[in-house]
Amino acid sequence: MAWNEPGGSGNGNGRDPWGNGGKDQGPPDIDEVVRNLRKKMGGLFGGSGRRSSDDGNGNTGIGALIIIAIVGWLVIDSSYIINEKERGVVLRFGQYVETIQPGFNIRMPRPFEKVLRVDVNTIRSLSIGKNYDESYMLTQDENIVDVRFEVQYRIKDPRDFVFNDATPSNSLRLATESAVREIVGKSGMDYVIKDGRTEVSLRARDLVQKIIDNYNTGIEITSFNMQTAKEPEQVRAAFADAVKAQADAERYKNEAQAYQNEVVGKAQGAAQRTILDAEGYRARVVESAVGEASRFSQLLSEYERAPEVTRERLYIETMESVLGNSTKIMTDSEGGGNNLLYLPLDKIMQQSQSSKDTSDATAWSPRQSSSSKSSQNRQFVAPRSRGDR
Repeated sequence: MAWNEPGGSGNGNGRDPWGNGGKDQGPPDIDEVVRNLRKKMGGLFGGSGRRSSDDGNGNTGIGALIIIAIVGWLVIDSSYIINEKERGVVLRFGQYVETIQPGFNIRMPRPFEKVLRVDVNTIRSLSIGKNYDESYMLTQDENIVDVRFEVQYRIKDPRDFVFNDATPSNSLRLATESAVREIVGKSGMDYVIKDGRTEVSLRARDLVQKIIDNYNTGIEITSFNMQTAKEPEQVRAAFADAVKAQADAERYKNEAQAYQNEVVGKAQGAAQRTILDAEGYRARVVESAVGEASRFSQLLSEYERAPEVTRERLYIETMESVLGNSTKIMTDSEGGGNNLLYLPLDKIMQQSQSSKDTSDATAWSPRQSSSSKSSQNRQFVAPRSRGDR
């Protein structure tokens, strides 16, 4: 049977929870619902549930509920669970008290204390150079380069990050732009674009970290990456021509250097060879002069012992040297006539040479040939030379 079905018996066997007994077919009265609820709450906290004590017990139950709600709210509001990657900055009436570590913490409830959660493990990124005002920079050689870079950082000191700078990310952006402009302004264009990109990034990272440490922003730079470093779009064609000209100049320089090395090497080799030839000639002349001087000294000693014999020997040796290379000799007779005697020594030497064996021909030397010539000449020349003396 429905609660509002007719035939209900009010507080007896009827099913109407509001005690209407089925007398009213319409919706229940709101005031009656509130009254019944107060009765039940009063009974829960020790009330008799009778109408004579409704006001006292109802007020006591509501007060207890309010107190429990306040206590529960205070407990919930005073409890903080800080995650592993976070740190809690505690403020008491807006003033910094301490930094709490990860875990369960109980603090004074609001409005006495407030805990700000700061993520210290997440790596944040900051891109600089998205517009021309940030990316265009002047180099030391008065050229303009387009430099774009990305800074990654994290929070190393939550207190400084919260209190010392209202906009730490903006401060980091300004410090980074200022540091990069300073380093690029002290470097040449080719160094920034080509060879010195890594060096510029390292120097910029150190300088930015020093600047933000001076302002106590609580930020730590983890990486500093130069994404692009190039010439501006408006002068790219001219820059390409300049790069090509530099490459051609370097190539011509290398070719000239190679030619110089070749010519200088040959000249140095020729000079060294000339020096060695001169030194050899000097040594040969000196040794020859020393030998001649030694031979003359020995000859002088022999002359002092036997002048006649020495003179004879000198004459014979001189004639050997004079007539040794002559192939024709003409002599006159002793009677003073006009008869001349011709001696074809070349023919004689050829016949003599053809009669020797191969071994004798191999062992022949100019000195021996000279001696043989002198011995042949001696039989014709010597008697006349002695008669002349």
